[in-house]
Amino acid sequence: MLENYVLMATKSKTNIEKALSSFMEMATSERENIGALLGVATAYMMMKQTPRARNQLKRIVRMNWVAPDAEEYEKSWLLLADVYIQSGKYDMATELLKKCLQHNKSCCKAYEYMGFIMEKEQSYKDASTNYEHAWKFSNKSSPTIGYKLAFNYMKARRYVDAIDICHLVLADNPNYPRMRKDILDKARNSLRA
Repeated sequence: MLENYVLMATKSKTNIEKALSSFMEMATSERENIGALLGVATAYMMMKQTPRARNQLKRIVRMNWVAPDAEEYEKSWLLLADVYIQSGKYDMATELLKKCLQHNKSCCKAYEYMGFIMEKEQSYKDASTNYEHAWKFSNKSSPTIGYKLAFNYMKARRYVDAIDICHLVLADNPNYPRMRKDILDKARNSLRA
């Protein structure tokens, strides 16, 4: 299985196809092999065949969760949630993300996706709450999440919090694009007004 993931990491179409056929063999010989199904779905995603990937991921979602395969389940739920988010099906994505968080309360990516969905629905307070969790579980090290958190704080009129997050991000990444102009300066001006 690891060999197939290495083949896919090369991003060469022929290697991805080799890995896909190997994963397919595993998936047909063992119908409940989560790792093989996830590998098939990942290969399809890399080959830009999203509907086929979605079908494999739906098979995994219908299976009963077992602890030894927890990581594969989590990756599958996140990948399918990403597919749903890209197609604008936020309610279906939210359901999967809640399932993911039910089994792993510290899943940074699930909180980030939840924040993104809330932000798209213009619920900036809820978005900032989810981004807070993502920021916390990324050990406050992801400048992207920090930017999104500060942006949503600003939109929710929590200017001081937005400024604090900007300072934390800019301390580690002084040249982070648009942070200073888009958020820090605007939040400071809003405080003065």
